[in-house]
Amino acid sequence: MKRALSVLALTIAGLVPVWRYAPADGTTTTGSAAPASTPSASTGTSDSSGQVVAGSTVNTEKGAVQVEVTFAGDEISSVRMLKQPNHPQTTAAVPKLIEETLEAQSADIDTVSGATVTSEGYRESLQATLDAIDAKGA
Repeated sequence: MKRALSVLALTIAGLVPVWRYAPADGTTTTGSAAPASTPSASTGTSDSSGQVVAGSTVNTEKGAVQVEVTFAGDEISSVRMLKQPNHPQTTAAVPKLIEETLEAQSADIDTVSGATVTSEGYRESLQATLDAIDAKGA
């Protein structure tokens, strides 16, 4: 009987931190959350290297993702993250996503293993910039 009480007490003591656990928000963005299904892009300015377009802010379960793309003519010359989740896997994935974007010259890029949610948000924001450029050119 003493052993059963000890086991019960230790089990409860071990589960209390699990019940009280609340993950950190971890996002680096501020403001109100918009639904992820509103892919609107805002066209930015032109600079000496080409036209700069900011993609839509995509709210993922890890945090907001937003890209800014610089176009030199019809080609993507650079990509910059305006918003991204504050997470080590995201930080490691961003250079890979940008590199693949510059190689593919489209949003048809692979998901980075370990950063699936961020990769999907990145692609959605990137596609919004490409759609905005297509709409302007059409």
